[in-house]
Amino acid sequence: MQISPTPLPGSALVDLTLLEDDRGFFARAFCRQEFIDAGLEPLVEQANISFNHKAGTLRGLHYQLEPNAETKLIRCYRGAIYDVIVDLRPESPTYLQWFGAELTEDNRTAMYVPRNFAHAYLTLTDKAEVIYQVSTAYTPGAERGLRWDDPALGIDWPIPPVSVSEKDANWPLLSDSAVEAR
Repeated sequence: MQISPTPLPGSALVDLTLLEDDRGFFARAFCRQEFIDAGLEPLVEQANISFNHKAGTLRGLHYQLEPNAETKLIRCYRGAIYDVIVDLRPESPTYLQWFGAELTEDNRTAMYVPRNFAHAYLTLTDKAEVIYQVSTAYTPGAERGLRWDDPALGIDWPIPPVSVSEKDANWPLLSDSAVEAR
């Protein structure tokens, strides 16, 4: 694996190191020790799969409050997505800044999302499938969100979203509420 930091401290992109031969390739997608060596939390409590029928499907921006804050490893293994994270750590020099990257079946890149970051993705292809490794079980009462189109965040989505859940469309704007991260 090749673990590369993003501009938001604590987050990373994780690329595979392919061992190829005439049969195809083998790659390690997760290694606890390599995550520890890179200063990343290696816990995996559950794994989730998301299937999306149409390009332009937006999911997020989601996060959970402490003590249920989640660390996530996101990989798109069919199609393509634009994956976005937002730093919600008030003490961070990158507080409320965002970072986005294309995760595709071809580049096989994963996004490491630390605790106290919001996460969302926008599908760039029909039939996009995403797998999440998550450090903490989903806790409905701890779930919070940010609006994907909040002008205070200024996220530059590569295509216009055409499908957004009612819940995700109705998260409050930052100007209407304080961000809860802890």
